[in-house]
Amino acid sequence: MVLKTFNVEEEFYKKFSDYCKENGFSMSQQVNLFIKTQIEEEPKVRESYLRKLERIRKQDKFIEVKNFSERYDL
Repeated sequence: MVLKTFNVEEEFYKKFSDYCKENGFSMSQQVNLFIKTQIEEEPKVRESYLRKLERIRKQDKFIEVKNFSERYDL
């Protein structure tokens, strides 16, 4: 392992820190996992699915939900 420094916006750092604490996650491990998935994993969805999803998103009926549990009070 190496120690690296990254500049992130304070607001997002605080929110991510709180999120990790609430869920018992290590921030370092979460960042490591994110980087690993960006460079190592192949997409697991077919191109046809992505096209269909994009078409659905463009429809008027599509409702973007950023936080599912908050929107549906879970």
